[in-house]
Amino acid sequence: MTLFGIKNCDTVRKARKWLEHHQIAATFHDIREDGLRQEDLEAWCDTLGWQTLFNQRSTSFRTLSDADKTAIDRSKAISLMLAHPTLIKRPVLVNGEQIIVGFNEADYHKVFSL
Repeated sequence: MTLFGIKNCDTVRKARKWLEHHQIAATFHDIREDGLRQEDLEAWCDTLGWQTLFNQRSTSFRTLSDADKTAIDRSKAISLMLAHPTLIKRPVLVNGEQIIVGFNEADYHKVFSL
């Protein structure tokens, strides 16, 4: 199981703390420092849809050029998320075939049957 995120993100910190508190082992992968493989991002988009992963409410999105903000499709979203990892909604928890975006304590309880 891998938790993808950015270590200084508050939501990622909450997810990491929750997993640790419930003694659930997960490898942490910092997408800013360690990078992100295009294949992983494409697989997540195939499973969830790029709209689920692409954070248009982020500060990073607001700083993009007008050209980058318009006519966003799957391909453009993936390119932008690879270039600007902070555009990815966080955290992304990958547990086998299961992918969970964001942190919601109730959702994590359901996923881990707690």
